[in-house]
Amino acid sequence: MKRVASVVMVGVACVSMTAVAQKAYTVQDYANAERWMSYNVNSLVKHTMAGVTYLADGRVFYRDPGTGGTAYMIADPAKGTIAPAFDNAKLAAALNDAMGASARQKLTAARLGVTSYEPESAGGFAVMVQGAKFHCNAMMKCVAEPPPPPPAATQEKPQVGQAPTRPVAPPARRRRGGDEGNVSPDKKLAAFIRDSNLWVREIATGKETALTTDGVKDFGYAIDNAGWQHSEGAVVTWSEDSKKIATFQLDERKTGMMYLVPVTNRHPTLEAWHYPLVGDKDVTMIQPVVIDVTTAQVTRLKSPPLEHRSMECDDVSCGEGKWTDVEFSPDNKQLAFVATSRDHKDEWVKVADTATGEVRDVYHEHVPTYYGWQSRTDWKVLWGANEFLWVSERSNWAQIYRYDLKTGALRNEVTHGDGPVTEIPCVDEKHGVVYFTAVGKEKGEEPYYQNLYRVGLDGKDQRLLTPEVATHTITMAKDGSSFVDVYSTIEKPQTAVLRDNSGKVLATLGKQDVSALLAAGWKPPMEVKVKARDGKTPLYGFVWKPTNFDATKKYPVIDNVYPGPQGSICQLMGRGFSAAKGDEQAMADLGFVVVCIDGMGNPERSKEFHDAHASTPQEMGDDTIPDQVSGIKDLAAQFPWVDATRVGIWGHSGGGNATASAMFHFPEFFKVGWAESGNHDQREYEDDWDERWAGLEIISPDGKSNYDEQANQNYAKNLMGHLMLVHGTMDDNVPPNNTLLVVEALMKANKSFDMLMVPNVHHGYAEMSQYIARRRWDYFVTWLAGGVPPENYQMKAQAEIQRAMMADGPSTDADDDDDPVY
Repeated sequence: MKRVASVVMVGVACVSMTAVAQKAYTVQDYANAERWMSYNVNSLVKHTMAGVTYLADGRVFYRDPGTGGTAYMIADPAKGTIAPAFDNAKLAAALNDAMGASARQKLTAARLGVTSYEPESAGGFAVMVQGAKFHCNAMMKCVAEPPPPPPAATQEKPQVGQAPTRPVAPPARRRRGGDEGNVSPDKKLAAFIRDSNLWVREIATGKETALTTDGVKDFGYAIDNAGWQHSEGAVVTWSEDSKKIATFQLDERKTGMMYLVPVTNRHPTLEAWHYPLVGDKDVTMIQPVVIDVTTAQVTRLKSPPLEHRSMECDDVSCGEGKWTDVEFSPDNKQLAFVATSRDHKDEWVKVADTATGEVRDVYHEHVPTYYGWQSRTDWKVLWGANEFLWVSERSNWAQIYRYDLKTGALRNEVTHGDGPVTEIPCVDEKHGVVYFTAVGKEKGEEPYYQNLYRVGLDGKDQRLLTPEVATHTITMAKDGSSFVDVYSTIEKPQTAVLRDNSGKVLATLGKQDVSALLAAGWKPPMEVKVKARDGKTPLYGFVWKPTNFDATKKYPVIDNVYPGPQGSICQLMGRGFSAAKGDEQAMADLGFVVVCIDGMGNPERSKEFHDAHASTPQEMGDDTIPDQVSGIKDLAAQFPWVDATRVGIWGHSGGGNATASAMFHFPEFFKVGWAESGNHDQREYEDDWDERWAGLEIISPDGKSNYDEQANQNYAKNLMGHLMLVHGTMDDNVPPNNTLLVVEALMKANKSFDMLMVPNVHHGYAEMSQYIARRRWDYFVTWLAGGVPPENYQMKAQAEIQRAMMADGPSTDADDDDDPVY
């Protein structure tokens, strides 16, 4: 009966919509919307600080793009001064002379494209420009550093520690990862993989040496080739003196395979790699080793194989090619590391003797749901004091605790108060001070605003160092003596200041100039607070209104969703100022109210809040959609211009999954859905991500799985509105089988739907991104606004966008092809 009544309601809604004259959208309507895309508005904002880097001498280098080009500045915390790093015009002339005919473009004072700066002796410095390094003296004469010799062809396996002798065959084409190698701290060596073994290359000479020789296919060294991440770049953690490497032998001999085939009019090349899935009996494991780089001595740690897991992300490496959960002692005699259980409910701190491989257990923590994710730094060893810091949510908030590294005994709680710790940028062991960022600690502030604090290792004298009501992005000196603070809100542009470690402002580095953006008619989104599914828990989000907003009208709603639990769409967009957050304002200007709402189960709140839609597969299946519904209804109660009878929803990846879930579980509420690259059944996604949040799969005697309830295809029969499914055919993050399972179920249920399979793209849509965005606009215009879009509107081409983004220096646009489910 409920379903029949719902069908009647939709029928009435459709009749009433057709009774209203359809608006014919023009090319100019779409052009007016497209003007709010990032590639059109970012250039209207000046003095957006970039490339903040602490130099070895304690000064700060940064880029300051202004109206006349980018200024390259150096701030001195000791003197409180700011000055240009160099004369742009003189450097441009010197670099043009040094590059000669090899320059890809003539450099000018306004367009230098310097991406890094290092001071050198006698007033000289080095800069990176157009991918090459140049050394310049005080007289502004520059010479190019010779590029390193190219890597040799694949070699026969040499004796350990010896150079190769005879080339045999060229290496196989790499799917992911570069050939440049993982560079040592002293910049002299690059670690790389060849034939499943770990090698090092002397950067200056090109000489190559094998560090291991017993690596074989599917059991190789330093390889990261499991699930969404399948890179052939070496994953290692170097000791600070560049003499030792901590890495692992990756065992995927029993790991299942994933297969993709490109669209071609000739014989396709099969792409195959190891991809462990939720519920697999055998998943990828690692066997840890420590390698002496000089002697090529391999010491195996006397530990059972470890899970291919880390505390802080869905991979053994959370960035920069490092094995994340390991740390050498200053003298290289010890290696501390953390072992994580397959379901992330258990964490063990261990310390190994790097000479013998002996391992001793130090500390163990068990949690009933899943460990961590609130803080980007979950642990840190204080070798001088024989202690370690540990972030735990045992108090319902992510707090820092101090432990004895020898006995594992708790010494004291370091941080306190509501609000989770989000990062530990610095520990000043000499003065016994921890610097940490956190959210939600300041009463009356939006709970997702990030601030920096300091506190004694003994837990005393916790102090706020960033008093402005805003979200603060921090870059801190290695010794904790000063930090750069860039703060803003979605309405207030960035201010960048240099502070000492008490929070005192030493110098103002710059302020964003948004006058041209405002003159163009830009309006900021609204920060809103609504009620969660329980009718009382506050939720926070953003609302974008048309720039020609009319409060007497009612606007249909488009909900941009991403359920996490490792992130949310509002969190990913950021609480700070930016001229564009995706295409939200562009869609709003087509006649919609566009919203994002952080639901229960999203991070950066309490442990209880974060557990709300995770911890079991059944809870994972709600995808925060009950909160989206209650939040939109609350918005309609607060603002009469919100039309909660015409609601659409869309999302990418986890948001694509949530979109289909919304259309199937709340078909009376959500009329239109656009689901991109969704992980619609977590059993078809890589093991680490969902086994962390929902736990291990359990098959009951009757053959049913505890994961059945989260699978979207099991509810496809409930579809009533308009649903578009989009997926890249070479998506190696969320394989396209995820969407095809839903397609099959919809067909079996005799449901009408729409689908776009994008040939030969990965998780992001690359050059097809603009086409997909335009089709998404058309879909909501047609089915939610009841309008008629202009035929085949041509958005700015992706290549043209990239050229604009590269006008000076590297693009800030990230390619999400390699990202986890975001």
